[in-house]
This record gives sequence, C-alpha cells and structure tokens, in this order.
Amino acid sequence: MGQKVNPIGFRTGSFLPWKSRWFSDNASFKDNLVEDIKIRKALMNRLKLAGITSVEIERLPKSLVIIMSVSRPGVVIGRGGTGIEDVKKFILSIISEVRKKKIADMKIDLKVNEVKNSEISAHLVAERIAAELERRMPSRRVVSKAIERVMASGAKGVKVVLGGRINGAEISRVEKYHEGSVPTQSLRETIDYAEVPALLKRGYVGVKVWIHKKEEE
Repeated sequence: MGQKVNPIGFRTGSFLPWKSRWFSDNASFKDNLVEDIKIRKALMNRLKLAGITSVEIERLPKSLVIIMSVSRPGVVIGRGGTGIEDVKKFILSIISEVRKKKIADMKIDLKVNEVKNSEISAHLVAERIAAELERRMPSRRVVSKAIERVMASGAKGVKVVLGGRINGAEISRVEKYHEGSVPTQSLRETIDYAEVPALLKRGYVGVKVWIHKKEEE
C-alpha cells in the first residue's frame, strides 16, 4: 500500500517536541484536550493574515503559555500591544465556552516567534497554493511557481500533492509534483509538512506539501 506516515507525527517525541505540553489527572484531561484543539483551530483561522504556521500550548499550575510562530509578528502584536490583549480575551472566551462557565482570572502568557524564511514554511506554501487554486488559477502553473520559490529559498527538496476535482474535473484525481530530495524514512532529516484544503466552487481539493530543510533551519 502506498500510504505515507505524517512526517511531523513520525518525528514527534524523538526529534520534534509535542505541540501540547502538560500533565493532567483523568477528570480534567478531556477538557484540556478539547480546549487545546479549539484554541489551536481558532487561532489558525483568526491570525491567517499574520502568516501563522503553528501554535504550541504549555500548561503550568496557574497559567497557560501559548507560543505562536508567525511570519508577520506586527499584525499579532498590534499598536502598543493592543493586538495581544485582544487575542488573550479571545482565548479566555474559548476556554469559558468549553468549561461552560465564565473564566476571567486565568493568567495567559502569549509568546510570538517570527518565522525567518516564510518561503520554506510548508503551511504557508500550502495556504498560498490553496488560495491561488480558489482564485481559479491553473494548478500546474501555481504548483511549479511555488516549487521554484521554495528551491530558490534554499530548501533541499519539495514535494506537492494535489487530490480532488483539480481544475473542476468531473472525476477526482491525484497529481504529484517533486523536486530535489525528500526522504521519507530518515528521521534525522528536517522535513516540514502541512495539508490545507482548497474549497473550490466545483469541489474540494486537498493540498499537501513536504519541504526538506537544511540542518541549520
């Protein structure tokens, strides 16, 4: 079978850290897990214009630490830090919704990390491809330009897979594009991976991107 393992999950625990880091008892585990999923999903949608790539969550005894990696930190921080305060209120509203009671006294610590090279971030590349497909641009041209930009930015290799009703075709299909080396079994290699849906008028097209980064990245 040609099924492939998620490169991020494959390396988590041995070469990559977990995206949620906390311990919990059996009673509160469910709420904490649901909170993490909802916070991560909501922040990825809310901060899309800031070029957000990942959200890491750490739970301390009396506080919640959220580490966001974004390509444009100024959009998140806002003028005089007003954007950070808005995000904190937004997170508190999500937690209150999950726990079904108003939470106002929880300490939330937000850390914003800048993505130095956005051209070799798999999530941003996949989002750009999906956005251009939604604007009805030809899929091959979109993917070939994306691959050129990634390779020009210093990546060792890149692989892009499109699946669905590509270019509005009646029958869905899978198209694969590849340049350079993208090892699937070498755990020590740095592989960035992302999958993003492109919601077209004639149907859904899934975009998957693998980027093999250099060691210093």
